[in-house]
Amino acid sequence: MTDGMTVHDDRLARQMDAGEFVLAVVTATKPDFYKQAPVVTAAIERGLPVFVLHTGQHYDDHVGHGLSEYDLEERVAVDLGIRGGLTEKTAQVNRRIGALAERLDEDWPDTTVLPMVHGDTHAAGIVPQAWMFATNQAVAHNEAGLRGMSPDYDDHADPAAFVDAQWSGEWSINRAEPFPEQYDTFVGSAASIYQFAPVELNREHLEREGYPRAVDGRERIPVVGNSVVDAIEMKGDDDLDRSVFDVYPVLEERDDWLRVDIHRRANLLPERFTAIVEAVIALVEDGYNVNFVELHATKTALENYGYRDRLQRLADERENFLFTGLWKKHAHVYEFLRSGQCLAEFTDSGSMQEELNEIDEAICLTARYNTDRPETVFEAETNLLVPPIGGEYVTDLIEYVLETDSVRERIQTGPKLYGNAVGETIVDFLDERREEEPFDWAHERVGFESSDQDFAYL
Repeated sequence: MTDGMTVHDDRLARQMDAGEFVLAVVTATKPDFYKQAPVVTAAIERGLPVFVLHTGQHYDDHVGHGLSEYDLEERVAVDLGIRGGLTEKTAQVNRRIGALAERLDEDWPDTTVLPMVHGDTHAAGIVPQAWMFATNQAVAHNEAGLRGMSPDYDDHADPAAFVDAQWSGEWSINRAEPFPEQYDTFVGSAASIYQFAPVELNREHLEREGYPRAVDGRERIPVVGNSVVDAIEMKGDDDLDRSVFDVYPVLEERDDWLRVDIHRRANLLPERFTAIVEAVIALVEDGYNVNFVELHATKTALENYGYRDRLQRLADERENFLFTGLWKKHAHVYEFLRSGQCLAEFTDSGSMQEELNEIDEAICLTARYNTDRPETVFEAETNLLVPPIGGEYVTDLIEYVLETDSVRERIQTGPKLYGNAVGETIVDFLDERREEEPFDWAHERVGFESSDQDFAYL
């Protein structure tokens, strides 16, 4: 242990001694566990040395359960032990990545280690910076190029017109939210040499920002799909020792559930959170079956704004309202979404927008003013924004969608965007680049030969 960091020496040495190129798959929060697991699995199957570099910020049995659920626990060779707020986490990551880089250089000076971050977690923004500053080398980025976009809001007051505007109207870049995720994915790009884009739109964003699609004829921004599809395949047919319907029998007793999952910082601000919770209450009172999932940040907001006792009373009084904590097993979420019992998910999760593009049975309604998965709206039409303008507005828009067969059927039948065997595709790409240095200089990009100068002092 060094300054809060734990290194499992045996696990690390097994991978570092196995070759001159080692992939360090970075995990930080819950989405990383299931989206990075397919990359780890594919690397193991293809004989590419790999270990998990875990920031440690999701560590308890509930939010950290994905490490064991996706068989990553025994692959964690380094746990950075990150705790605290954004500023504390940023400082800790920089210090501990620096210490790790020194250790690797001292014990394995001839081995190239390539960290791979994921998506828009805080680790995706900070680990690339820390690694580049410590080693003068770049990282790889799984799910790169996520950039927020917004539709034209001219006709938002009329539900039918607003739905049509989302699917057929103009969209523009709007990276203001979610915070800090949009910041993290944006700055993480600057220290990434290989950027794995889920769809062509993500690659277009990166190219517009100046990142090269290829250097010296070698691709840098391949469109690979999204590894969430591999996670769904891994867990979709899991032989669960206990079904989600054993945990929550009412989910099977009643049909057409609206599952509500809200946790983004911006949506926990008073006006937006009030709009969302008042809409939930109105939908329950209108007879819809609603499951409100209380995450840690959601619980704090409910208590701060005086809503938690009210929701608890509503759950006690109404059979059509289920008030639960975070579902521990991710496989339970997939089981429910694919069961036919869930009509829709009202969410502010980025991953859920992707998952419900792959899963046909439930529709996706996103509680945001913009989205960094806009392709699910204007390309696949498997998602719609429900901006939290006010409680009545949210209620009316959700009820319009749920009660309009043509809209609901259109969402459920859109094309799938995110490919298949994505983890294997990523690993195959990296396997072909084992001999390449994960950094290049300006003279190299314009075609001049590399010199033998040692730039380590930089």
